Amino acid sequence: MKKSFFLFLLIALASCVQNQNESKDNKDQKRWKERASNVEIIRDDFGVPHIYGKSDADAVFGLLYAQCEDDFNRVEQNYIWAIGRLAEVEGETSLYSDLRANLYMTKEEAIENYKNSPKWLQELCVAFADGVNYYLKTHPEVKPKLLTYFEPWMPMYFSEGSIGGDIERVSTSKIKNLYDKTASDELVINDGLIRLKDNEPRGSNGFAISGKLTKSGDAMLLINPHTSFFFRGEVHVVSEEGLNAYGAVTWGQFFVYQGFNEKTGWMHTSTGTDIIDEFEETIVVEDGKTSYKYSDELRPVDSLEVTLNYKSTDSVRQKTFMMYRTHHGPITHTIGEKWVSTALMWSPIKALEQSFTRTKKSNHDEFYNMMDIRTNSSNNTVYADADGTIAYYHGNFIPKRDVSFDYTKPVDGSNPKTDWQGLHDLKDNILVLNPPNGWIQNCNSTPFTSADQYSPKREDYPVYMTSYPENFRGLHAISLLQQAENLTLDTLIELAYDPYLPGAEILIRGLLEASETSSVKSQEAKEAIELLKTWDFSVSVNSVEMTLFHFYVYAYLKSDKIPRTLDNKGNYWFEVFDYMSKASAPEERLEVFQTGLENLTADFGSWKTPWGEFNRYQRNDGEIHQEFDDSKPSLAVGMASGRWGALASFGARRGENTKRQYGVSGNSFVAVVEFGDKVKAKTLLAGGQSSDPNSPHFDDQAQRYADAQFKDVAYYKEDVLKRAVSTYHPGGNIEK
Repeated sequence: MKKSFFLFLLIALASCVQNQNESKDNKDQKRWKERASNVEIIRDDFGVPHIYGKSDADAVFGLLYAQCEDDFNRVEQNYIWAIGRLAEVEGETSLYSDLRANLYMTKEEAIENYKNSPKWLQELCVAFADGVNYYLKTHPEVKPKLLTYFEPWMPMYFSEGSIGGDIERVSTSKIKNLYDKTASDELVINDGLIRLKDNEPRGSNGFAISGKLTKSGDAMLLINPHTSFFFRGEVHVVSEEGLNAYGAVTWGQFFVYQGFNEKTGWMHTSTGTDIIDEFEETIVVEDGKTSYKYSDELRPVDSLEVTLNYKSTDSVRQKTFMMYRTHHGPITHTIGEKWVSTALMWSPIKALEQSFTRTKKSNHDEFYNMMDIRTNSSNNTVYADADGTIAYYHGNFIPKRDVSFDYTKPVDGSNPKTDWQGLHDLKDNILVLNPPNGWIQNCNSTPFTSADQYSPKREDYPVYMTSYPENFRGLHAISLLQQAENLTLDTLIELAYDPYLPGAEILIRGLLEASETSSVKSQEAKEAIELLKTWDFSVSVNSVEMTLFHFYVYAYLKSDKIPRTLDNKGNYWFEVFDYMSKASAPEERLEVFQTGLENLTADFGSWKTPWGEFNRYQRNDGEIHQEFDDSKPSLAVGMASGRWGALASFGARRGENTKRQYGVSGNSFVAVVEFGDKVKAKTLLAGGQSSDPNSPHFDDQAQRYADAQFKDVAYYKEDVLKRAVSTYHPGGNIEK
């Protein structure tokens, strides 16, 4: 009798759970369909989705659905990484990237943050999850790697919009060395980067131009992020609640990260502001309790257990860690016997508020109030608007510090004087507003040359507010903007793609000087140097001189001739180029040049190789990590690395068995915007909108990208309809 009763009870409980699941599923599907009926997606002739929703939440739902149509792989990958489940896909090497994510916020804490968000933000987070889940429901052929159901708390991990945000700078190898003594020292640790690894400098270009320098008299903005290729899609998202934003969205996020609306435009560049600090903690263990010293007291170290899954060859395994935190932040590594906590900006609710509300501002006063939230930690912001205002915000989240301590090194966490003393008020941060010269630039260089003679003064600000020195891109931009006048969108594009390379001029002039004082030994080198004497130091597809420069500079960088004593804290690349072009012996320069010539000839059979033969664009599939192949079709590209001062950056690398190099980062999404009675813009993507090789929009912008041939933006509804190729509701049939 008892057995029968318990069996009945188990069946009843199972039935109840099943009914609850079915009820939840029915509620989900009902909500999804209601959202979908409120959303219209119009794809234009380049596949750009123009999403129209009744409410902001409707628009977010449609935005995520459209993103998944274009590249679900990257949407999922970004969240697998962000929420700390990468090891379940990539194995034990990624376990410490996942641990890093949990050190700053566990799943339970993310859920709590979501529940504590304002109601309007919760609605957007639900719409985010619904948009992805409805896509998966209506596309059963799509097989996720891991995430079969997205939750509204997930955006709490991925709130700012940067490629990987500040957390990428926390070493996963050091985390492993502290938290996992059992793992083999030979285990190769995934460093937890969401961006691709290459040698291209990280950052972007942003120009704001006042009406005094434009033909129309209206302000203009250059939006030129340098990111991994195909990392951001181009979108237009509109609602009846005032949202009308166009620009680049990081896959999986529900706000336009770099872009514009009808009245304002915003461009982010990587900042040199010190926003991450390390605190050495004095740990005391007594009676089984772990504490840390703070002034004259002992404070308990917060301990939190987490169990993480990771894929192995035959199964999914688990590993449990005890995580530690102090009031400074999580313990991330050790220095000698000291535990070290790493403090960075971690305020997901405010960061999401700032990221979304940024897209709806109508003038600079509103924009300034939004910036006062102060959670845009890793970025500078270049701004322009329809009122003619141009501005530059250097950093945003800037902790106050006691300048008697050197925060470029770990500081003593037991001394309360080293603590962050809140944040600097926005009015005290570096700000450039409507400078009389009529232009502002930032190319990840110093803010103290951002507006020529009207730039901020270094002595007026704490040293930790900026660390980036001048670079070749910054010098290049300044020289062009000093001469700018009567600019149009087309001439602004020409300026942004100016082919001159200041770094190449410095290096090659040093080589030419060496050839005048020392003997050039080979006939090939003599002929090549004669050709270089006539070079204007510009990059182009047909330039043999550019190829010679490239092989020369890399022969030098791969040699052991550059002194290791160069000051890596200052302007390292200026010092390197100064050595290679001036301080080195003339005989050494000619010797290295000969090596470069021999390398070039070995690869291509002749040193007379045009740049476009070596420097290529290739996209073979929709994979995040491209495998390049010299035998497959590719396009010649007349752009170069930003390292040498190219404003239009083209970071490239060779494939495993290639002689050519292929673009992987740099100019990706680029836009020029003009604010007048009506906003006008032109944009360009690397490749195309879709990651599907079978889509016409997989590579329909590839040749345009190589030729810098921008497309006109359809911003207003009447223009969108003229260029409409398909119109549909999410989940519905596409109307041609």
